[in-house]
Amino acid sequence: MVKRLLITPFQKFVRIESFSGILLFGVTILALIWANSSFRDTYHAIWQFKLGISAEHFEFSKPLILWINDGLMAIFFFLIGLEIKRELLIGELNSLKKAAFPLFAAVGGMLVPIAFFFLLNRDPGTRNAWGISMATDIAFSLAIITLLGKRVPLSLKIFLTAFAIVDDLGAVMVIAIFYSSSIKWMLLIYAVILLIILYILAYRAIHAKYLILAFGIVIWFLFLKAGIHPTIAGVLLAFAVPIRQKIDIKTYSDRLCQLSDKIKAAADNDKPILTNEQIEELDNLEDWTSLVQSPLQQLEHKLHNWVAFLIMPLFALSNSGVAFSGELGLDTRLSSTIAISLVAGKFFGIFLMSWLGVKLRLAELPAGVNYWQVVGIALLAGVGFTMSIFIANLAFPDNVALLDSAKVGILIGSFVAGVAGYFVLRLSCTKQVEDEGIPVPR
Repeated sequence: MVKRLLITPFQKFVRIESFSGILLFGVTILALIWANSSFRDTYHAIWQFKLGISAEHFEFSKPLILWINDGLMAIFFFLIGLEIKRELLIGELNSLKKAAFPLFAAVGGMLVPIAFFFLLNRDPGTRNAWGISMATDIAFSLAIITLLGKRVPLSLKIFLTAFAIVDDLGAVMVIAIFYSSSIKWMLLIYAVILLIILYILAYRAIHAKYLILAFGIVIWFLFLKAGIHPTIAGVLLAFAVPIRQKIDIKTYSDRLCQLSDKIKAAADNDKPILTNEQIEELDNLEDWTSLVQSPLQQLEHKLHNWVAFLIMPLFALSNSGVAFSGELGLDTRLSSTIAISLVAGKFFGIFLMSWLGVKLRLAELPAGVNYWQVVGIALLAGVGFTMSIFIANLAFPDNVALLDSAKVGILIGSFVAGVAGYFVLRLSCTKQVEDEGIPVPR
């Protein structure tokens, strides 16, 4: 067996997302058990507990579940925005040729599930749920792929990640256009002015992180009060983070050697503390290190663990607790429509559009990937979960029965898609060495 000596940034990303998916699965089971146990009243009471600020002429308070869905999830969407910007500028979507195959898959994976929903749904009262089945949960789907070990080639994981990011972009646009309330234009204009200021600074490669934080809080609040879902502010704010380094790696390496020599040459101290000269050189090292790092990459790296291991599990815990007691009168037709749209819609949309793109010679299969593996990924893409539940909250904000019905459909559809995708991939993938992409004899 070839030992893994080097883990690429993408493989680190896959590993984090995989662990996050496993954690999400555990938290979802916990939420379902909790919501159907004798402690279900406590479950609902916790998420409805109000938190906020109250002053003489100002009051701003929300239930805890809305602080999670509107507040913490804005950070989740900010991270999505960073990933989208990186992929568009230097990643798998930075040219039409690179983006063609996942782009065809993503378009089919968004449009066909929506078509399935409208075809199957006959109730005008639930028509607003059409956007629920269009997104893929990358954490869950990568966690399922991880169960297959080295059978899955890295190029297949990159394909899944690329079209899932395009899916997320589509979902963000749908939320902004179709799931926002009546807009207060003046507040939105104020927010846009602040964003333009940050974009100008980013264009000039000026990264003022505390200014972005301060402006970000204000922009989030303005979006919330303007009637645009505040998570959209997170995505737009991400595009204000520069991707360019201020110095290149060669300059940094040369400077690092100079600083190392200075630190070695500095007078040693008998006491267990550094000398002033050593402290000064270490401060210089920290300054030069910050200059060589891409602000976008640095932020993405710092936020990824917080989002993967805190924000998304909290969201799953607070939103997955569906009671199956029957007291709320679940709409089984809505549940089945969403489940079918997730599984069948995603499968037919992704596979047929990918196949069509190749046949029209507008796209090509990734290296080492065959059509049976595309079938497996197309099935796996029906795991909607995080973004699907998020859109369900926006579709039915005041109807608990329909919201729970939508969540049941998401959970069933995601489970079926995950199991089907896993077995197809297991049968279609030979064992691989992940770092090299070399088939290993069994």
